[in-house]
Amino acid sequence: MACGSSQALDPRFAGTREIANLVFPGRHHQPLHSIEEKTRVSRKQVVRLMQAVAGNLLDRQFEAEAPNQRWVGDTTEFVIGSSGKLYLAAILHLFSRFVVGWAVSVVNDRHLAIRALEIALKRRRPAGGLLHHSDQGSLYASEDYQTILEAQGVTCSMSRRGNCYDNAVAKSFFSTVKSELSDRIGRFSEAKNQRRRHSTLGQVIPAAFEKAQATQAA
Repeated sequence: MACGSSQALDPRFAGTREIANLVFPGRHHQPLHSIEEKTRVSRKQVVRLMQAVAGNLLDRQFEAEAPNQRWVGDTTEFVIGSSGKLYLAAILHLFSRFVVGWAVSVVNDRHLAIRALEIALKRRRPAGGLLHHSDQGSLYASEDYQTILEAQGVTCSMSRRGNCYDNAVAKSFFSTVKSELSDRIGRFSEAKNQRRRHSTLGQVIPAAFEKAQATQAA
C-alpha cells in the first residue's frame, strides 16, 4: 500500500456507528457524528510544528532486545461509504509487535494520539529507557503529546519528513488491519442477513423476508 494512503471500505457498509462499535468497542472518544473543531494555535506551537521535534533515532532498527525499549506510533484513516471517516491511532511494541495502545475517533487530532499513548503507558508502565517513534505530524509534535513523553522520561524519535519507510512497521500493521477489517465487516453483514431478525420486517430475518417476497411475486 502506498505511503499515507487511506483505504475505502466496501460502500455497502455505511453504518459508521455500528461498524465502529463492532470493530473498535469502547475506544472512540468522540461521538460518531459530524464534528467541527476550532483550534487556536500560538506562535510557539507554529514554530514547534515547523521544526522537527526530534531526529530519527530509531533509524529503522525495528527490533528490540527487551520489553519497553522501542515503541512506534501512527494514525490511519478509514473511509466508510461515500463520506464517513474513522481514524485509528495505535502504538506497537517492537519487542513483541503487541499493540500496547489504541484509540478511535472521527476527528484526527492530538487527543486521539494522546488517548492511545495514555492507554499504552497505563498498560505497560515503562520504567525508563523507552524510545517512542512516530512521524513528524502535528499530532505527535504537539506540545501536549511531547509534554507527556517528557514527563514519563520517554525519548522521542521521529521519521524524516515525507519518509514513511522510517515507520514501516506501523504502516504494515495498518495495511493488515484494513485488509482484515473489510473481511470481518463482510462476514458480519452476511451473518446479519441470514440470522438477525429485523424489527421493521416484523422480526423476520432479511434473507427470509426477501425469499417470501420473491415467492409471492412468482
